[in-house]
Amino acid sequence: MKKRILLMLLSITALLLFVTACSSGKSSSKSSSTSSSTDTLAKIKKKGVLVVGSSNDAPFAYIDTKTKKFTGIDADIIKEIAKRIGIKKVEMKQVPFENLLVELNKGSIDMVTDAMYIKKERLQKAAFTDIWYKEGDAVVIPKNSSINSLSDLKGKVIGAQKGTAFLEIAEKWKKEGIVKDVQVYGKQTELMLAVDTGKIAACVTDGIVADYTLSKDSSLSLKLLSSYKSEATGQIGAAVNFSDKSLLNATNKALNKMKKDGTLKKILAKYGLSDKYMVSVSDGITKNIK
Repeated sequence: MKKRILLMLLSITALLLFVTACSSGKSSSKSSSTSSSTDTLAKIKKKGVLVVGSSNDAPFAYIDTKTKKFTGIDADIIKEIAKRIGIKKVEMKQVPFENLLVELNKGSIDMVTDAMYIKKERLQKAAFTDIWYKEGDAVVIPKNSSINSLSDLKGKVIGAQKGTAFLEIAEKWKKEGIVKDVQVYGKQTELMLAVDTGKIAACVTDGIVADYTLSKDSSLSLKLLSSYKSEATGQIGAAVNFSDKSLLNATNKALNKMKKDGTLKKILAKYGLSDKYMVSVSDGITKNIK
């Protein structure tokens, strides 16, 4: 009888130890998971480097061929934000524009900073900061072109860059019969060269990029279609992984301080952008879905 009681007590004790161990393991795993999702900013600070993705397009976020430094509108903004939140260095990783969000979610970059429009379909793939600034599209044509209005593009082939909002505009024009066809290019430089060499009649692209490129490259015999009115105003921000709440919140806090103290305005002015490109703190709030 005593042996049975002893065996029962031993069995109960073993069962309690097993349940406690399992419970403890689950709790530890959950705690570890929560910690890993909230410590991204801390890890970046410890490493001392914020890795941002860009397709290397001037004047937004690119490596200057002369100085070899990361520069541009978005580059200057993120470098100032990084300094304010305690990150010592910002490094750019060159990624094709259409793959930027893919690489972000793979974890090969910490943030996307490349004049990316905040759009509904992109909000399904990543979390976006509040709006940095706004801009619009433009149509680029040869200087000697007979094209004077959008209606003159009928029956003609135009181009746009892969993965951009401007390609969507061009494809819409094709469906509506405004243009005959659309050629897709991987890089902005290839797109502009295609117009310059007569491979395509025109291209629809980023207005700021077009202005900057034509002012800097005198070898291009191109101009903006002056009668064209921007079809879509783009609201630009940076993208982070859904789980990187700490990085997102710190970035927004620094950004909004830059808007209030005039730092953002000075950065935009440095690149020839007037007050019309500014977005206020209250108007610049991004509503993320996760």
